[in-house]
Amino acid sequence: MKKTELTATLSRTVNKVGLQIKKRSPEILIVAGVVGTVTSAVMACKATLKVDEIMRESNDTIEKVHKARSMDGQPSPSNPEKVIEYTADDAKSDLTKVYIQTGLKLAHLYAPSVILGALSITCFITSHNIMRKRCANLAAAYGTLDTAFKKYRERVAERFGEEVEKEIRYNIKAKEIEKTIVDPETGEEKTVKETVKVMDGDPSSVSPYAVEFSESNPNYCKDPNMSFAFLRAQQQYFNDLLQAKGHVFLNEVYDALGLPRTKAGAVVGWVFDSDAPVGDNYIDFGMYTADKEKVRDFVNGVEPTILLDFNVDGVILDLIASHQAIA
Repeated sequence: MKKTELTATLSRTVNKVGLQIKKRSPEILIVAGVVGTVTSAVMACKATLKVDEIMRESNDTIEKVHKARSMDGQPSPSNPEKVIEYTADDAKSDLTKVYIQTGLKLAHLYAPSVILGALSITCFITSHNIMRKRCANLAAAYGTLDTAFKKYRERVAERFGEEVEKEIRYNIKAKEIEKTIVDPETGEEKTVKETVKVMDGDPSSVSPYAVEFSESNPNYCKDPNMSFAFLRAQQQYFNDLLQAKGHVFLNEVYDALGLPRTKAGAVVGWVFDSDAPVGDNYIDFGMYTADKEKVRDFVNGVEPTILLDFNVDGVILDLIASHQAIA
């Protein structure tokens, strides 16, 4: 029994380690590639130090061949009665052997560094291919999830209406507040109760693309009208860019607005196609979608932040490729 449990534990441990290695394989391959490249360069440098010796031996042999060829038909220094016979074909054959032997020596000298360098490049390419496949799978999964979410929103809007769908999506709730007003007839101040719609909770928790434009942003201006004008100008610029370029990634908008990039922003965005639109065919920062009261408060300086929620078309990597192919 103990042996069986030990075997099962060992099997689980091996599988867990194997899974971790598979998960970290791109990083492992990159490190192996870097180490291999450096080692290959060092080995090549060491091999170069021995090249002079090989070339010196080769040059000495070649010089002897040429000297022997020049003595063809002449008496041998050691035996004057004997004539040296060393034809041009003999010299050519010996030179060929020298060149081949020298080449083999050089190849043998540099072979380890070349092989290691090739393996290092293979590590880089393999790591890239693994990451490319993973990114493609993640993009496909994200696209499926995004499509399912849009269809869910459509079903909710169809059954309960678009206004209710927005309230559910943005977690907007009715809230009763007390407001002091001046009676126009008597001129006296009085407190009245008013029901307003407010967003409850963190905006990023109700939409994957929702962000707040606030004082922490480097493009924020103390004059709220200037901040709002900046946002409107950026929205118009990216609409022009969308029509000119055909596509815009969400991270490009984040960069322009001084917002941090996100993983989703690298694959989602907008695609423009006047003949067969895949989305709204325009970029909207969603400054009016959540709550117009909030926008008025922001412009009037009452509310220090404004919610931005972008009407992205979803994952556009495949959409860009298909639309470029059609074009």
